[in-house]
This record gives sequence, C-alpha cells and structure tokens, in this order.
Amino acid sequence: MADSTHIQEHMEILGSDGDHVGTVDRVEGARIKLTRTDPAAGGEHHFIHVDSVDAVEDGKVRLNRTGAEARDEWGVESVGGPASTTLKDEHRAEAGSARVGP
Repeated sequence: MADSTHIQEHMEILGSDGDHVGTVDRVEGARIKLTRTDPAAGGEHHFIHVDSVDAVEDGKVRLNRTGAEARDEWGVESVGGPASTTLKDEHRAEAGSARVGP
C-alpha cells in the first residue's frame, strides 16, 4: 500500500490494467472519495479503500486491482445520502462464521 498522504485532490485513479476508475475528491480516513462529476461516477460519490492503492506517482493513483475489480468493490454515496457499503460487504461473513440472512 502506498502512503495515502501523497494522494491529492483531482488526481486520476487508474486500475492496475490502466483502466480509468475515477478522480480523487478527497481522502476521508481510510477511504478515497471519488468525484461524482467524473464520467465514470454516474453522478454518485464512490469510495475506494486506501489499501487498494499500489502507487502514487506522476500525478496519478494506481490501484493494486483492475479497474473492473475496483468498480465492483467500491462503496457508493448518493447525492444527499449517507455512504453505504457494497452489496458484497453487506453479505460477506467472516471465515468460519455461520452467518445467515441478509
């Protein structure tokens, strides 16, 4: 994981495959908030965990996963609404647990 203190507003975020994922709005704790005005955002703020960052160089944030994987994992915050977890996170049980239900 790269040092998140080097992540700056308006940096482009790229997957490990070079695919455009979004544009940095700001870092909020352990999450990178993406701008909702980026064409890839669909009008919503998305969040990527800083553990997904492989490198910050040449004014870009490069992830340790492909663009498609990053979009599959990101959290969403609708305009005027609270951040939500991804569907995967809501239904993920810890290893060895017998979690049942939504």
